[in-house]
Amino acid sequence: MAKIKLTKGELKRQRDTLKQFQHFLPVLQLKKQQLQLEIQRIRQGLKLKLREIDDLEGEITEWAGLLKEGVDYIAKWAAKGNVVTSLSNIAGVDIPVFRRVDFEEPEYDLFLAPLWTDLAIDRIRQLVRFLEEEKVMKTQIEILKRELRITSQRVNLFEKIKIPEC
Repeated sequence: MAKIKLTKGELKRQRDTLKQFQHFLPVLQLKKQQLQLEIQRIRQGLKLKLREIDDLEGEITEWAGLLKEGVDYIAKWAAKGNVVTSLSNIAGVDIPVFRRVDFEEPEYDLFLAPLWTDLAIDRIRQLVRFLEEEKVMKTQIEILKRELRITSQRVNLFEKIKIPEC
């Protein structure tokens, strides 16, 4: 801790600095709370998404044996396409938000393809969408955790060091 001069100018500077720290501390505390709430909300959404993925995987495994019949074109039309995300601002932090996955439209002969082809393509595409959404949610949590750590450090710096020094 630096030695403080005992002058009126230094006293005024210290009071102004204290006033500034006390002004910004509630803003940082609010940001910290918002980040914590958003992380909690995304974790709950992720938990629900994982449950949906498990349910869909269970449904797919019931008829997955049909995919071994040499129907190789289903994998081509259910393969991951372009993942579209946008940015959302949460407490001053830009995070990606899942919008959709663009797939190539299937073109096949309806008379030669098995009846379950449309259902298989739809379910596998839905699974790919869910998995991509899960990845985006995990990315959101990582970004928000990093920002929460930085904000917590700043709150602690103000509360425990800067304000008592003034």
